[in-house]
Amino acid sequence: MDALLKEGIPQKNIYTDIVSNTKEVRKSLSKLLKYVSDGDTIVVWKRDRLARSLIQFTNLMTKLKGKGVRFRSITEPFIDTTEKSSHSEFIINIFAGLAQLERDIIIERTKAGLESVRRWEKILGAPKGISKKN
Repeated sequence: MDALLKEGIPQKNIYTDIVSNTKEVRKSLSKLLKYVSDGDTIVVWKRDRLARSLIQFTNLMTKLKGKGVRFRSITEPFIDTTEKSSHSEFIINIFAGLAQLERDIIIERTKAGLESVRRWEKILGAPKGISKKN
């Protein structure tokens, strides 16, 4: 909060959520995303205050770019879309590539796990019907 105030951001324009960033539903973030419009800038102390995973971050950056909203991280000056900087575009594109790699790895792991379970002839999913006990 102090860093944002020091940057000259009025307290009425500071949105906070007291919930884990890994949660999909964050009320203040949702409100902020509805409020911002073309030409606005979202400023965060650090990127992980906005999104924990690269997938979340790249999805948000895509959404912001589509709305014409700029983004700046106070402690990570290389993540700044307020000026047309080839460096920040490059970093954001690297993050997008890493997020895609993360998605692909999750898919590979899931497929491998499912194949392994099937090889052992285990039944996937919840048991069908009512148990003998019930």
